[in-house]
Amino acid sequence: MNLRLWENPWRLMLAVNVAVFFGVFLHKIALPPYVPYIHLLVDYHFGFTKRALIGAIVSLFTAKVPVWLVFVLGGAVWLITAGLFVQLFRRTFGFDQKHLPLFVFMAGSPFFLKNFMHTLGHFDIYGCLFAICLLLIPARSLGYVLLAAAFSAVLVLIHHIHLLMYVPTIAVIVVLRHYLMQGVTRQNVAVGAASLAAIGLLFIAAQFYGTMAVREAEFVTYLQGRMADPSQTRLLSFGYIWYQPLSKEVLDTWQRLPHNVLGIPVFALLIWLHTPLWRYFRNLIAALSIEAHRRIVTAAIVVVSLGYLIMFAMIFDYSRWISNWAVCLFLILHAVKTLPASKEVPPISGDDRKTMVFGWIVTLIPRVGIVRPF
Repeated sequence: MNLRLWENPWRLMLAVNVAVFFGVFLHKIALPPYVPYIHLLVDYHFGFTKRALIGAIVSLFTAKVPVWLVFVLGGAVWLITAGLFVQLFRRTFGFDQKHLPLFVFMAGSPFFLKNFMHTLGHFDIYGCLFAICLLLIPARSLGYVLLAAAFSAVLVLIHHIHLLMYVPTIAVIVVLRHYLMQGVTRQNVAVGAASLAAIGLLFIAAQFYGTMAVREAEFVTYLQGRMADPSQTRLLSFGYIWYQPLSKEVLDTWQRLPHNVLGIPVFALLIWLHTPLWRYFRNLIAALSIEAHRRIVTAAIVVVSLGYLIMFAMIFDYSRWISNWAVCLFLILHAVKTLPASKEVPPISGDDRKTMVFGWIVTLIPRVGIVRPF
């Protein structure tokens, strides 16, 4: 290995993270993709249906869906997301030596790309991808607000849980990059309010009117007809989720709560391991030159976090939720960095021994999981 790599522990951490990505991918493709695969089969054949947009798009290109498409599509989206995040970080901070620790704590976090690899085929990553796009493109015109609204609508059609998972973060990015920088006018407020109302109505339609209109047996038979290998009926075992009302999801979550809350100390430990990053984020907010900006950013973080608390109470995929919450904060941090500041914030110290230990631990943790930690 290159001597320069050995002499720089943060570069070595990046190399180890790449190896971990590959290891998680090899582990993932060996597992049956129950939930991701069935989502590629469901479309709008029986009318308006929740969680059906990706399957409907797939149906435009192929009548029979092979299992490997889960990994090809999921892997492609993962690579695009990772590449765009690298571009975002390079543009916001640069890849000089002093910002390597921050990059390791973000890109190498078990909350972020590693967990997206573990949940390959799930649709959480689309929210992250759209949010990164909104951080990369210019935010000067009303077209930016409308594009954010369109992205949010697509996310709700992909999976209505995005209303709480990534739509709030997209709204925060729009507020920080457009409204705070371009100013508030009657026109952009009206467009923003109308967009929020439309997205809310779309969510109501998906949540309460998007359940399957035919008997489950007929639905499953149709899905089986779309499979490239109809003999793998075990991959259709999650067909019931298109019939399950919200009340049943909440009931299931609370029944599993005594067991699932045992993972909270692990989540707290994982969050604590990112302390250098959170400290840097706090200092960025404190350095903002306008008091109103500091208050808006703080309120935005609270709102995004409340959305995830609601998700915790409704659906029990706790490892996914805590991971996506952290990713949302990573993305908001990039938006905050673009706001006017009264002073330059020192980057995370790469020479601090404790920070380096935290960096290595974060690097070596391969994922957070889906429901319970790891």
